[in-house]
Amino acid sequence: MESGSATEAFPILSLVAAFTYGIASMAMVFINKAILMQYVHSMTLLTLQQLATALLIYVGRIMGYTKASEVNFTTAKKLLPVSLFYNANVAFALASLKGVNIPMYIALKRLTPLAVLVTGIFYGKAKPSKEVSLSVILTAFGVIIAALGDFSFDIFGYGMALTSVFFQTMYLVLVEKSGAEDGLSSVELMFYNSLLSLPCLLFLIIATGEFPNSLSLLFGKVNSFAFLLILILSLVMGIVLNFTMFWCTIVNSALTTTIVGVLKGVGSTTLGFIVLGGVKFHALNVTGLVINTAGGIWYSYAKYQEKKNKPRKVISDLEAHNK
Repeated sequence: MESGSATEAFPILSLVAAFTYGIASMAMVFINKAILMQYVHSMTLLTLQQLATALLIYVGRIMGYTKASEVNFTTAKKLLPVSLFYNANVAFALASLKGVNIPMYIALKRLTPLAVLVTGIFYGKAKPSKEVSLSVILTAFGVIIAALGDFSFDIFGYGMALTSVFFQTMYLVLVEKSGAEDGLSSVELMFYNSLLSLPCLLFLIIATGEFPNSLSLLFGKVNSFAFLLILILSLVMGIVLNFTMFWCTIVNSALTTTIVGVLKGVGSTTLGFIVLGGVKFHALNVTGLVINTAGGIWYSYAKYQEKKNKPRKVISDLEAHNK
């Protein structure tokens, strides 16, 4: 009787995890774009987000609000690659947003399924179906067409976004593997990720020359209520996005997190044409984005059908969240 209840609850938990990640991910793109239009030091911003995450979880654990376990050196060592790939993904994504408009940024990030499929080949996974392969090709073709009509084409920004795609693929695969094998909850993964990130990020902001000028500029801008509000939103949403991303990946899979990212991009692309300065319309750009979006939706549907036709296995990840 208990196993039946767990089986019924699992799809609901999966749906909630995917939905919250989609909303948080879409909101974060616009919040980051808004703050980077006023504050260009993306690495310092990422450091502040990770510091806020670590402090919140630590205080929550002391006060009994979270059940995160004590830091284990062996686990931390094992999760170090996850942290490195995560921060590389976010750092390159933030750098790309400085020069790439939101619709094109979303289109480029939709190439993640292509990277996931290529990675799967090297990991010895089964050959993708015809529908999945064609949808991925269509998505990539749409990016090329859209880029040809992009008035604000920025080769540096494009390069940063494509590099972000690579790192996003790697950390999603590692998160899924680490969470399933070690029985870690989303909060625990967040805590380890933040702690492991801080030394590397502090080194980078000093080595790249962002520090201490970035802090001086930050203190000078906090007098503006509008900027302070966006900064607080950025820090809070950074925590929410981290949690929902890890949660969605553990409860579902790296593939599901990728599909949710593709679907939320439909709304982000539409809004990106009209908010935060908007985007100049060009027939090629719009056509390419439509093709790219269609490919993303087709890919999501194809993967959903594949998953639906496979026997469902209830894994122990749910137990990790009920500890």
